[in-house]
Amino acid sequence: MATDEALFNPLTPEFHADPYPFYRRLRETDPIHLSPLGLWILTRYDDCVTSLRDPRFGRDGFEAILSAQYGEESDTGRLPRSMLFRDPPDHTRLRSLVNRAFTPRVIEGMRGQIQEVTDRLLDQVERRGHMDVIADLAYPLPVTVICDMLGVPVGDHERIRGWSSDIIRSLDAIGVPSDDSIVERGRIGRRGIADYFRALLPERRRHPRADLLSSLIAVEERGDRLTEGELLATCVLLFIAGHETTVNLIGNGLLALLRHPAELARLRAEPGLIGSAVEELLRFDSPVQRTARITSAEVELGGKSIPKGAFVVTAIGAANRAPLHFPDPDRLDIGRPDNRHIAFGFGIHFCLGAPLARVEGQLALGTLMRRMPRLRLAATDLEWRESSTLRGLKVLPVEF
Repeated sequence: MATDEALFNPLTPEFHADPYPFYRRLRETDPIHLSPLGLWILTRYDDCVTSLRDPRFGRDGFEAILSAQYGEESDTGRLPRSMLFRDPPDHTRLRSLVNRAFTPRVIEGMRGQIQEVTDRLLDQVERRGHMDVIADLAYPLPVTVICDMLGVPVGDHERIRGWSSDIIRSLDAIGVPSDDSIVERGRIGRRGIADYFRALLPERRRHPRADLLSSLIAVEERGDRLTEGELLATCVLLFIAGHETTVNLIGNGLLALLRHPAELARLRAEPGLIGSAVEELLRFDSPVQRTARITSAEVELGGKSIPKGAFVVTAIGAANRAPLHFPDPDRLDIGRPDNRHIAFGFGIHFCLGAPLARVEGQLALGTLMRRMPRLRLAATDLEWRESSTLRGLKVLPVEF
């Protein structure tokens, strides 16, 4: 590529449609890349893992960036930053409060419930012979599950969907120049979801239920480990993170299988490979493409000196296609051994909901394979969401 701008410009339609050629060129020519925007872009697997586990790459400093981008706390209902943008000890304290709800054992106990939701959604479209996988399955499945965990009434699911989408769209604005209207919609969305959960609190205080919101309220009422603002910020984070990435896992994963018929046939013939298949689909087209850290000290990495206070972008999508760790990385292999992808991150910020996303992906894709043996793409010109942070389809039309 001729210029730095061409090497990393995550805002173009070409990048949204297929970022992997861009990642490959950057990894081969300048893997620790200082962009004209002042961002340090990491694209090699080992460098990315270092940035995710080394405490010198942290979240301290994001408060000022987020406040400048989205407004001060007073502009968003005095909602503090979530654990996602905190370092220890605050991150440790907040994460420990919700960890118990997302352990593999707890999520495995929900497998029957998740299967029931999956079957109900497919029952609604089976007679039609066609569907939009995103609208009919990939979105409503994880939203139903996380809303049930948080105690959100079924009738309110659609009400908060738009807010969530606007927040996700605005994530690209962190560290990258962006349209003011996108930032404003993200600000409104964050305020809307926060106000929604704030309105739920009085009723739930009076009538606790067996849900995560009631558990968090009980902790908050003890007054020792969780403020009301932190409770609300945690609810917003869990709702968004609890479904947005899983939507993309199911959509991206099914598209990859449909575009690789030999692997699709292999999975149909060996349904026991579904666990391995989901891990490979997470690697092959990662739902989360990038995350970021800020250096708390000067760091020597790969022969380059990254200064203190630098904004460092960890390109997860690039790391998961690194040939030194994934032989023939652009090939889909649902039986790929030793698949140590970092689609869920690494280190202390490893995705809290990874066990839930894995089970939802396994059940959604496995059930599609079983119930719809003639499943096929109904369109070739697919449109991707305008985001370089999360990668997902707007629609995925199929016939069966």
